[in-house]
Amino acid sequence: MHSVTLKDLPARERYKLLSGAVVPRPIAFVTTESTEGNMVNAAPFSFFTMLSGDPPLLSIAVGRKQGEMKDTARNTVAHNELVIHVVDESLVEAMNQTAATLKADESEIDLTDLELVDSTSVGVPGIKEALIRFECTLESHLPIANDDGVTAFDLLIVRVIEMHLDERVYDYEKNYVLADQLNPVARLSGPNYAGLGELFSLKRPD
Repeated sequence: MHSVTLKDLPARERYKLLSGAVVPRPIAFVTTESTEGNMVNAAPFSFFTMLSGDPPLLSIAVGRKQGEMKDTARNTVAHNELVIHVVDESLVEAMNQTAATLKADESEIDLTDLELVDSTSVGVPGIKEALIRFECTLESHLPIANDDGVTAFDLLIVRVIEMHLDERVYDYEKNYVLADQLNPVARLSGPNYAGLGELFSLKRPD
């Protein structure tokens, strides 16, 4: 068994270890309204999870570039709104295209064939092709510093106001998401992704 003290590693090496060990990770495919003109930015983030059902909270960690906020974090803090989409197998190629580095006044959506659709509870449009999307408002913004005191990422805690679920992945009678129909894609390390894989159930102890 190897023991690794993370403070002794460069940041890049820490990232490699953590992103390779904490797997699989769901992917938040996020749209926000740009602060640089009437533009919709889109970007994927795999440091993403559900925090709570009551209240309905999700979190996204958005890394900074040389201390500068990325468009998604800056837009969310400025407008207090965003839309998060679940990445399924049909979306993964387009999602990957939106990871390109563009100027703040350029839209990543233009790199894809995706279509935007108006939201019902927030002003930010969503992605029409997504099978599940969450319309959200910003609950809390926490800038987090690294060991050198430099802000390294922005933690966005967001409240889900409304969900849109395609009928193919939603059992309305049971209010249940059909994971095997959704076919979500998870992030691994490096350029690697994974599908849902085999499903199994366990009975919880009394």
